[in-house]
Amino acid sequence: MSETTHDSAVAMSAPPSSDEGLTPAQRAQKYGLSQSGARPGLPEYIRQLWQRRHFISAFASAKLTAQYSQAKLGQVWQVATPLLNALVYYLIFGLLIGTRKGVPDFVPFLVTGVFIFTFTQSSVMAGTRAISGSLGLVRALHFPRACLPISFCLMQLQQLLFSMGVLVIILLGFGQVPTWSWLLVFPALALQFIFNTGLAMVMARLGSKTPDLAQLMPFIMRTWMYASGVMFSIDLILKGKAVPKFVEILLFANPAAVYIDLMRFALIDSFKASQLPPHVWAFAGGWALLMGVVGFVYFWKAEERYGRG
Repeated sequence: MSETTHDSAVAMSAPPSSDEGLTPAQRAQKYGLSQSGARPGLPEYIRQLWQRRHFISAFASAKLTAQYSQAKLGQVWQVATPLLNALVYYLIFGLLIGTRKGVPDFVPFLVTGVFIFTFTQSSVMAGTRAISGSLGLVRALHFPRACLPISFCLMQLQQLLFSMGVLVIILLGFGQVPTWSWLLVFPALALQFIFNTGLAMVMARLGSKTPDLAQLMPFIMRTWMYASGVMFSIDLILKGKAVPKFVEILLFANPAAVYIDLMRFALIDSFKASQLPPHVWAFAGGWALLMGVVGFVYFWKAEERYGRG
């Protein structure tokens, strides 16, 4: 009998494999294998994030320290950048265009608006690059990817709190006296942080597949700033103008304007409750809840696709 015939006979007499006819999924289930990088369920994903809360905090602090490490003035730029922006806006809008007319305490009004909008602007910009700018980390380590946009938003919050000391000095220098209303800063900032984080997660997912979005965002954010009453009072701008009602509602319900108005109401004596949109706290809480939940779920849905070519 030839060698080929012998091998054929042995093959025919061998018992069939127990894996024969099984699909890859059935075979993986049989041997207890799981997909690498598979998206966990939402409750499990939240649990994993909570377990890594110390990493999120440490990563945010490290990024904040490193951000200005190459600059001679270091972290002074955390305060200098929004202050210089406020100075430019004061010269152009306050003096040349005259938006300060009819606005008492215009400098505190303007500086508060610039600082609070910068918080949202920086969070969104950082969120857009959270995945695309950290591909080495994403591809090297296994962790919930939501850690990245949350860390970047926490970094912006830390930067804002650092800058708030200067804002307080400006307020005191222009005659503002601390009152109990200043305590409203904390719930307002908490709601804004949740809103910023949800929006940053939306932008992180979009930016992970479309890196060019980061080049477009400055123009979008600048347009949003002009519609948010940072350099002027929306009330005064609309007064006496035949503006469609839905446009007026959109301007007052604009989340950036809502959070800016709340901070001005908390910190500036001359900014009265009558200048706040109706149900402003409901708007602030609603935007935070809506964007926080939608942004988190939207980001989680694509968890297993981040960092892949």
